[in-house]
Amino acid sequence: MSAAHILVVDDESDIRSLLTEILSEEGYEVDAAANGSEARASRASRVPDLVLLDIWMPDVDGITLLREWSTQGGESCPVVMMSGHGTVETAVEATRLGAFDFVEKPLSLAKLLRTVERALDAGRRRRGGGRLSVPPLMVPVGKSAVMRQLRTELSQLAHGVRVLFVGETGSGREAFARYLHETGQHGTQPFITLVSSTVRESDPEALLLGTETNGQVKAGVLEQAAGGTLFINEIDDLPPAAQRILLGVLETGRYTRVGGAGPVALTARVLASAQPGIELRAAGGEFRRDLLSQLNTIVMRVPPLRDYAEDVPELLRYYVDRLVDAEGLPFRRFSVAAQNRLRNYPWPGNIREMHNLVHRLLLRGGADEIGLEEVERELAVQTPQEEPLVKQDLLALPLREAREQFERAYLQQQLLLCNGKVGLLAKRVGMERTHLYRKLRSLGVDFRSISDD
Repeated sequence: MSAAHILVVDDESDIRSLLTEILSEEGYEVDAAANGSEARASRASRVPDLVLLDIWMPDVDGITLLREWSTQGGESCPVVMMSGHGTVETAVEATRLGAFDFVEKPLSLAKLLRTVERALDAGRRRRGGGRLSVPPLMVPVGKSAVMRQLRTELSQLAHGVRVLFVGETGSGREAFARYLHETGQHGTQPFITLVSSTVRESDPEALLLGTETNGQVKAGVLEQAAGGTLFINEIDDLPPAAQRILLGVLETGRYTRVGGAGPVALTARVLASAQPGIELRAAGGEFRRDLLSQLNTIVMRVPPLRDYAEDVPELLRYYVDRLVDAEGLPFRRFSVAAQNRLRNYPWPGNIREMHNLVHRLLLRGGADEIGLEEVERELAVQTPQEEPLVKQDLLALPLREAREQFERAYLQQQLLLCNGKVGLLAKRVGMERTHLYRKLRSLGVDFRSISDD
């Protein structure tokens, strides 16, 4: 496949040079124009795959140029508008004339490159007669091997296959499910989310199956998602009665509304999420094993953020750009020291916690740069000691407290593996038993309660 051809139109030579250099390094073929006349000539000689068009130029403004191209007919391409003095009215007019997107200066290069990728993809789909690309908020972000592998696995999933997303709370399971829905053949159809904890044990039929009274139909979630996707969040929180109903629907491929006369075919794709260990809970009778076997045709393990910490700087930039665009919050950037601190933070709340952290920092405002001290204040709330060691923010503690917290968590987990037997624990950790008893008492580890359990 030949490299995509991008035309950069901007009267500022520094911006033309910067964009030409950056886009060329990304593998694109780039031409540059300093004004409207040069842009017309370049586009007349060869229609590019994408135009990055500045609004304010000395001879003709970008909106006029966009209007001119939109009324000419013939072969077209996506246009992304750029401006350091943008207004809502200008953005609306650009969108009305067919601009793909609108980005403000000073340019965030990470955001610009994502916009370029989406615009080029939209252009390819339009030429191929397909629908537009996946919305930017759905695309899994990150260049780490973990995220590259996850994107590869998602792209290989067959259309219509049931997928169980297993991961910690806040790890982005629903976002990945939405991405799978959007990239599938029914991506323009509904995506309906059912939160399992909101389903009551007493009457799940109406919610799941819908009702039919005197010819009046009230659709349940299965019918609301017809032709699209039903995503069941935290499936192991679904009450037993609801599990039984859902199992019957998945086994037969049909259901009957409450009060309905005949069966309705199941046309929704069913995706679900669960906490790690769902298989063990099903084996122990806490969840229906037969329902799990219906849902986990493919199990997608969604990693916690701490497993791809190298992507933290890119994710921070992504959420800043997203919140600035969506809510009009002031743009701020993270200092290198702040980024490094957050790369080494365990993120017990995963991606959701990062989103909330960035949101708070932008809402509060301040200097253009978010420094280490400001980040430390946000992280000052201590992680509960009962959290697993991998979720403990040891870097927030003085050395002595961090060592004690590590030793406490380490010995508690080792003691569980030894079924509360201190003799076995002493051999396992290589400590003399008397010294070990003293250590357990000093750390407040109640080995008797573990032994009793």
